Amino acid sequence: MRAAPIFSDNMVLQCGSKVNIFGSCEPDCKAVTVRIPELNVSAEAVISSGKWKAVLPEMKPCNCCRVIISSENESIVFRNTAVGEVWIAGGQSNMEFELHSDINGEKELENCSEENVRFYYTPKIGTVGEELFEAENNTGWSLPSKEGARAWSAVGYYFAKQLSRALKVTVGIIGCNWGGTSASCWIPRKCIEEKPQLMPYLLDYEKAVAGKSQEDMKREYCEYLVYQAEWEKKMQKCYENDPDISWNEVQHICGENRYPGPMGVTNPMRPCGLFDTMVSRICPYTAKGVLWYQGESDDHRPQTYYDLMVSLIDCWRNIWQDENMFFLIVQLPMFKYKEDPDYKHWCLIREAQMKLYQTVKNTGLAVALDCGEFNNIHPVNKEPVGNRLFLQAMCEVYMAEDRKNCFPLSYKGYELNDDSITVFLGSPDPKHICTLRDLRSAAPEDMNEGFEVAGEDGVYFPADSVVYSEPANITLKSVNVKKPCRARFLWTNYADVKIWSSCGIPIPPFRTHCDETISAQSNGTVIRAADGDATGVSNS
Repeated sequence: MRAAPIFSDNMVLQCGSKVNIFGSCEPDCKAVTVRIPELNVSAEAVISSGKWKAVLPEMKPCNCCRVIISSENESIVFRNTAVGEVWIAGGQSNMEFELHSDINGEKELENCSEENVRFYYTPKIGTVGEELFEAENNTGWSLPSKEGARAWSAVGYYFAKQLSRALKVTVGIIGCNWGGTSASCWIPRKCIEEKPQLMPYLLDYEKAVAGKSQEDMKREYCEYLVYQAEWEKKMQKCYENDPDISWNEVQHICGENRYPGPMGVTNPMRPCGLFDTMVSRICPYTAKGVLWYQGESDDHRPQTYYDLMVSLIDCWRNIWQDENMFFLIVQLPMFKYKEDPDYKHWCLIREAQMKLYQTVKNTGLAVALDCGEFNNIHPVNKEPVGNRLFLQAMCEVYMAEDRKNCFPLSYKGYELNDDSITVFLGSPDPKHICTLRDLRSAAPEDMNEGFEVAGEDGVYFPADSVVYSEPANITLKSVNVKKPCRARFLWTNYADVKIWSSCGIPIPPFRTHCDETISAQSNGTVIRAADGDATGVSNS
């Protein structure tokens, strides 16, 4: 009889919720009991086909207790268990970004042992097999220490640190992330097949592996790993010699960068693969919700990102059997490589992320425009991102803070005039009547930057007249557009962020006309959609 690998000494169980404890057993196992003597709770497991699961009743926070799992002939004891708040840190490289690499990471590591936070890192193995099982046997929950926390998610750590201090409970983070991954890697195949607009993710994979046996795919990927390891050594040496070297020059010196390698059954970037090797290995460990920092690797299909994420959220809630599971999403920051044109595809990802917050229940949006770096896709200061996620948790999950203090003024609607267009900003907090005092910038002239207008032809020009009026209305004109009928703000992959809400978070980008109407709910405000209809809505 065994518990699932995610259960170990030092683990954190979710307080205030029924808690799943689960594992495997021999076919002839008759009974498994789980109890926490210090809290006087216990549960009998349901056993089926060599698997068992017990559901403990709701528990109050506790910093130290034992979990005892017993069958007829054996027992397991997990010590130094805490009951507090549990969050899953999901996504790609910016969630994976390790604490020691953060700009303040080494300083933070010196004192992190004083924080009431803990961490479990889901093993990163691309296929289910002996390598994965061995990795799981050698992992477990860890306590914060100078050496032990070095590889923790920096975003997850900063979030947990602030949440623990605010709620005065132990906070556990489950790292379940992998750099370079599309959201399609993290959901099962059936969830993609249910939506025709998502099928290109599978069709691309099937085209790439057509005619190849599993042995062919494994061999090709092994050859790629050898090649890429040598290539990355050469690449690092290039940047050591010349930190400002261009990407084209790097490839001229080092040869072709073949990342992410040939698609196949061992490539972790394949659609649905990490759902099998990572998500399914920790499910259904009870958690309050998910912190999600991802989207960079889906910028090649930004128009379908909203549908992809809706499928992911629905899928995870279904397999966790928790329809109220929270998802707090990081809106992508400003970013562009210096050699790239402005493709304006990250704008569409940000728009999709805003739409998720506006239309999917139990979601939050950490606006992080100002947390990016030009020419660096991995910004080194993760504390502001952790802080924005913490603020979203406090207002959307724990109801301990007003939305006006945690979310900036954002686009609510527009009105057409004879020679101008007026856009309306508002607060997500229906009790907060916003005014121009809720907007600020470093200098008055900065309040005019980032706005564009277009006529019926859809050709945008910078607004050369930007007039603010109460409550938070902005009237835009351009000498190049006689009759503006649409507007947008910060519609770019990268720009300096200069307009902020009084809560210290920048105004999110927006455009008045989207490719499709926002028809669902949006935090109790009114949006005039692309077809001109106004809809009253709420985030519920």
